[in-house]
Amino acid sequence: MKKLNRKVFITIFTILSVILLVGIISYNVSNYKEEYDSVSRNLNFMNRFNNNTPRINNPRITRPNREDIGNTIVFNSEVYTVLIKNNKIERIIGHSEEDSNFDVETIANSIIGTDNIIKIGNLYFNKYAYNYSSNNTIIIINTESINNSLKTIFIESIVLLIVGEIILLLISKAITNWITKPAVESFEKQKDFITDASHELKTPLAVIMASSDELKSDKKNAKYVENIKYESERMNKLITSLLDLSKLENGVSIKNYKEENLSKIVEKTSLTFEAIAFEKNVSIDTKIENNIMFKCSKEEMEKLVSIILDNAVKHSYDDSVIKVKLYKDKNINLEITNSGDPIKEGDEEKIFERFYRDDKSRNRESNRYGLGLAIAKNIVINHGGTIKAS
Repeated sequence: MKKLNRKVFITIFTILSVILLVGIISYNVSNYKEEYDSVSRNLNFMNRFNNNTPRINNPRITRPNREDIGNTIVFNSEVYTVLIKNNKIERIIGHSEEDSNFDVETIANSIIGTDNIIKIGNLYFNKYAYNYSSNNTIIIINTESINNSLKTIFIESIVLLIVGEIILLLISKAITNWITKPAVESFEKQKDFITDASHELKTPLAVIMASSDELKSDKKNAKYVENIKYESERMNKLITSLLDLSKLENGVSIKNYKEENLSKIVEKTSLTFEAIAFEKNVSIDTKIENNIMFKCSKEEMEKLVSIILDNAVKHSYDDSVIKVKLYKDKNINLEITNSGDPIKEGDEEKIFERFYRDDKSRNRESNRYGLGLAIAKNIVINHGGTIKAS
């Protein structure tokens, strides 16, 4: 159920985040294109205007009459016309309010001699744009205000994105809870039913098992008595596993965990399986690092190792070796390796699901219900770890 919640949440959050990101990028691109087109229009307009205007002898820096261009276009940036003669500045004409920090003369001198070109550049970083026309006229636009405006919009967009992501996180969580609520309720009801049914079955099962032990066995009913005992034991094992799984799925209190010597737990449990392994012509080879201490439930750790070793023994080839390795680096690692038929591709995670069985007929004969590895997984999760198979 946690996996379902996670998948639904990630899907919703990703879709909403992409929509938000596309919106913000589109807004910034639109602003940039608008400013770029404005600068380009101003450069082209001033180039045409100057080509149609005769030169007049004015002081070095002058302003034309507003009638000349004011009625035609409104500049939102500083615009200058630089007249060139013999590769030297003849005259600088300002067409808008001047910025004392903008050195038109130095910029014009750096442009003189270059190829005739319109250069706007990156408006996020370039401080000016120019048009160096064929009639020895340079149109220069101070784009610093545009530069600052675009950067401000970009920073505001980043802040909006961060705030938006936080809001989307909360919205996605709420939508996920709403979508998965029926599934969660159904799953909880299923768990409650299994737990309640298991508890209710324990008492009559105990009576059946006790009664079967007291039944007198003769040639006529011996087979039936054995069948009762066998099926009762199978049912008892299933009920016990269901109750164990239900208990683990409900979580446990970490306060009940104690500092235990995990090395000794693994070693002792491995030794108890040597006799079982021997019956299948399988040997167990242990490589256990000494005195690895771990805050845990001793009983659950014993059950964890037992479940995995039990699976390893039952699924090993004859005359093979099961390797048990326990070591500590950044984490505590328990590796149990056997030689047997490979897990089907794609089933590496499925084997940890409740009631999953690869071969249903074979598992029924061996009293296996697909609960062991599900119990093992919950033990590991309750201890803050991860478990996988390959």
